[in-house]
Amino acid sequence: MEHGENNITVVDENGNEQLCEVLFTFESEEFGKSYVLYYPMGAEEGDDEEIEIHASSFIPSEDNDDGELMPIETDEEWDMIEEMLETFLTEQEDGE
Repeated sequence: MEHGENNITVVDENGNEQLCEVLFTFESEEFGKSYVLYYPMGAEEGDDEEIEIHASSFIPSEDNDDGELMPIETDEEWDMIEEMLETFLTEQEDGE
C-alpha cells in the first residue's frame, strides 16, 4: 500500500536517510509553527516493542512538498506535542 504523501525522508545524525511514515501533522498558533509526528517505516513490524515516535517542527516550503524539518527546542513545545499525540492516539483507539 503506497501513501506517497504520508512518507518523509529524514536524515539522521549519521547522515543516513531513513524513510519515515507520517503519523500526523498539525499547526500551533501559540508557537507559530507546523509540527510533524512520524516514525521509522517498518517499525510497526516489531513484536511488542514500543514504536519510537519522533516529532519535528517544519517550515512548509514552496518548492518541495516536505519543507524543512527543524528540531524542537523547548519543553513547552514538547509538552504541547505530547498532549496532541495523546489526543490523537485516544481518537484512534475510539475509532477502531
